[in-house]
Amino acid sequence: MSRDGIAGLAVLAASLALFALTLDLKDSPMVPVGPGFYPRIVLGLTAALSLGLVIADLLARRTRGALPAAARQRLNYPLVAMSFGVFALYAVALPWLGFRIATFLYVGGSNALLDPPRGAKGWVRALVLALATAALTWLVFERWLSVLLPRGRWTDF
Repeated sequence: MSRDGIAGLAVLAASLALFALTLDLKDSPMVPVGPGFYPRIVLGLTAALSLGLVIADLLARRTRGALPAAARQRLNYPLVAMSFGVFALYAVALPWLGFRIATFLYVGGSNALLDPPRGAKGWVRALVLALATAALTWLVFERWLSVLLPRGRWTDF
C-alpha cells in the first residue's frame, strides 16, 4: 500500500472515531438541528472520501509498476509551501474582508497558483470559478443552512 492508501486509512479511522463521538451529543428541544448535525456531515463526507482514496490506491496497485521513473510526477515542495501561505493569507483576511470577498480572492489566487492561466480565456475561467465558489458556498451556508459567515470589518459585506 502506498502513502496515499496509508493516509486514507488514517483519515478514515480518525473520521469514524470522531463521528462516533458526535453520537453522544445531546439534542436540544429548542432547536431543530442538534449540535452534532454539521460535524456528522463533514465527518461522513471525509470518511467516504478517504475510503475512496483507499480503494483507488488498492486498484492502482496493479498498474503502479508499469510507469517508468521518468513518467512519475516530480514533487514540488515550494508549491505546497506557497499553497499553505495563500491559505494563511485567506485566514488572516477573512475577518477583515468578510467571507465572500476573502473566499473569492482565495479561490482565484489558489487556482492561479496551481494552474497558471494562459491568456484571457484562462483568467476568465479562474474568475468565474472563484465567483461561483464564493457565491454558492455563501448561498448554501448562509441562506439554506442558516450558518452565519464572517462579515468584514472593513467592508461589512
